[in-house]
Amino acid sequence: MLACVTAINAQSDRQYVREGNRLYRKAQYAKAETAYRKALEVNNRNPQAAYNLGCALMKQNNDSMAIQQFADAAQLQADKKHKAMAYHNIGVVCQQKKDFSSAIDAYKQALRLNPSDNDTRYNLALCKRQQQKQQNQSGGGKDDKNQQKDNKDKKNDKKDEKNKDQNKDKDKQEQQQDKSMSRDNAEQLLNAAMQQEKQIQERLKANMQQPRRRKLNKNW
Repeated sequence: MLACVTAINAQSDRQYVREGNRLYRKAQYAKAETAYRKALEVNNRNPQAAYNLGCALMKQNNDSMAIQQFADAAQLQADKKHKAMAYHNIGVVCQQKKDFSSAIDAYKQALRLNPSDNDTRYNLALCKRQQQKQQNQSGGGKDDKNQQKDNKDKKNDKKDEKNKDQNKDKDKQEQQQDKSMSRDNAEQLLNAAMQQEKQIQERLKANMQQPRRRKLNKNW
């Protein structure tokens, strides 16, 4: 919200300031600017002329010069509420330029001078939200990329962990199979040995039951 054009006090520049105010209300901002500059030529310490010139420049999108005039008005102005209006408008210009940090500083200064100014308080709250949104947008690309990288890394880690678990399970299964095969082989070998021993014992037993034959000595 913009607060512009204050009443005038200095009698020596009264005519020029009144002329400028009339032109300003007709939206003839360039002509109003000329009238306010004439007022300042007469009295360069007129805070109303400086402030109103800032408003006329602001309407013409001459932001840098407008800020300078509002800053001059704040320095020249003794009344706290009028000084606060100058800082308020500095905040408006900076906010429109998306220079939110400067705008916030200006609004805070205005509220120190006039704590009951609800327009300034509203602008300050809005400006803070806009600044936060700007920061989120400016850091969003990096955050998204970092998030994507983190997600990818986590996915790869999970995949590696899964592969490790699978490999562990496979190794365990193979070890179990090896153990099982070893036991089976041992049992098979033992059974074979026992069977062979049994056969040998049976043959020996059979041979002992039959008469032994003598071999002939051909040379006898």
